[in-house]
Amino acid sequence: MRISRPSRSRRRGAAAVVALVTCSTVVTGQHLAVAGGGPAPSVPAPTLDWSPCVQGSPYDCATAKVPLDYDDPGGRTIELAVVRRKATDPGRRIGSLFFNPGGPGGPGTVQMPQNYEAFPREVRERFDIVSWDPRGIGNSTAVNCFGSPEAAAEWAGGHAVGFPVGAKERATWIEAYRDLSRRCERRNPELLRHVSTADTARDLDGLRRAVGDAQLTYLGISYGTYLGATYANLYPDKVRALVLDSDWDPQAWTNRGSDDARLPSFLRLGSDRSAAATIDKFLELCGSTTTARCAFSAGSPKATRDKFDRLLRRLRDEPVGPYTYSATVDDMVNSLYIVHPGWTLLAGRLQDLWQGRTPEPPPLPPAPPVPNPNPYAGEEQGAAVLCADSPNPRDPEAYHSFEEESAARNGVAGRFWTWASSGCATWPAVAAHRYRGPWNKPTAHPILVVGTRYDPSTPYTAAQAMASELADARLLTNDGYGHTALLNPSSCVQDHEIRYLIDGTLPPVGTTCRQDTPPFAAPEPNGGIATGGGWLALASATGRDRA
Repeated sequence: MRISRPSRSRRRGAAAVVALVTCSTVVTGQHLAVAGGGPAPSVPAPTLDWSPCVQGSPYDCATAKVPLDYDDPGGRTIELAVVRRKATDPGRRIGSLFFNPGGPGGPGTVQMPQNYEAFPREVRERFDIVSWDPRGIGNSTAVNCFGSPEAAAEWAGGHAVGFPVGAKERATWIEAYRDLSRRCERRNPELLRHVSTADTARDLDGLRRAVGDAQLTYLGISYGTYLGATYANLYPDKVRALVLDSDWDPQAWTNRGSDDARLPSFLRLGSDRSAAATIDKFLELCGSTTTARCAFSAGSPKATRDKFDRLLRRLRDEPVGPYTYSATVDDMVNSLYIVHPGWTLLAGRLQDLWQGRTPEPPPLPPAPPVPNPNPYAGEEQGAAVLCADSPNPRDPEAYHSFEEESAARNGVAGRFWTWASSGCATWPAVAAHRYRGPWNKPTAHPILVVGTRYDPSTPYTAAQAMASELADARLLTNDGYGHTALLNPSSCVQDHEIRYLIDGTLPPVGTTCRQDTPPFAAPEPNGGIATGGGWLALASATGRDRA
């Protein structure tokens, strides 16, 4: 079960950090007056004792202690690792911008520093950028179901990459995840029940109070959109400005509040359909250009699609090094997240495979200046959130039927996304506190929803659904490719987000932006617009990110 992370094992991130935690105040523009009060919180805000993450680092780190169970605030506490980068123009500082890089499973203390420069200059000037590793993840109190790194590596290497192919691999896959569930139940029984999105939303509100902000300013990508929607409905009066980029449909994700799941989570979300459309566009655009721009091009879209189909058929019987049929599909879907340089590098690897050469793996991003830039991030961390939050069919043998049904419509993307949540079939825990709606509580200020047309993980229809479900939201369409507008720059989208975050100005209804640089094309000076202005960018990385 590979859980999506905007940053995948290729994770991405960018985040906003807090400054002057003891006395920071939100200075709002004319459109963002601060709403008052609400009931006093029952749990005190955590204390953040900031210090440089490492000597000479421009980032500050702190550890927050929060209740494991908010119904028992005097009981066991857990730790949250937090990072910030102070506003570069402190005299004009508005407050703190909290960032969640997605997943579930993305460690913000790593991903925000890796991608800080991708935030627009105006945002970095006016906000402390703050991120954190959510409970159960990374450098926070983390789910870890193995006694040693060697045991974790042995488990990970004991089943297929991507998804199982054939009855033997399916049996091995199912048993591997049964084994993972048993290990997790033995080692983390209490923690597993308290890593839900609702628990993390309560942590986020505590962090908001800890930095002194009267209301929340937030950017969430992928899974982070679901976290943002949960926060908005648990704390509607605390919403200052929320940007939700590449969205999860909350009704689909929660199965409309029912535990009787007839389909796996990502098929309900529509990830299989969206990934299939994105793969098709990759092959179309590749085939429409020369091999100088797309190494895998066969001279036309049809010839390139046929070449890809022949390559996958050959890899079923003749893998090239570690590149099996399923591992190649896994690599393809994940490599479509970042258009530049991801699509070009992917085309090169596919061409290597076509010629029988083992491709070089994509480069890893540089380690950020934080104490532990490589925390343990096993699959069980994302699974603990996903499986506890989102209902999935409980019969692991049924996933093969789901796979075949989706593959008949969506090709290899259906196989990939069907098995992405199959480990939930035997997962041992359900969250003690789940938020399952309603999603339409009126918020103090409107929310900005950003959806990309060709996204290999979160479909544009999910962004439409998110904007429709929320009580007061505006949809900004990114007529482009890849997973999140943050990771695939559009100056048009960026401009709209800057105005919204600073003074609350929403784009006009129906606004559509384009990416600055289309796939396999020479750079253009600006993102195109159908109606209105623009948005944010984020640096790439390499790794695993689903949804």
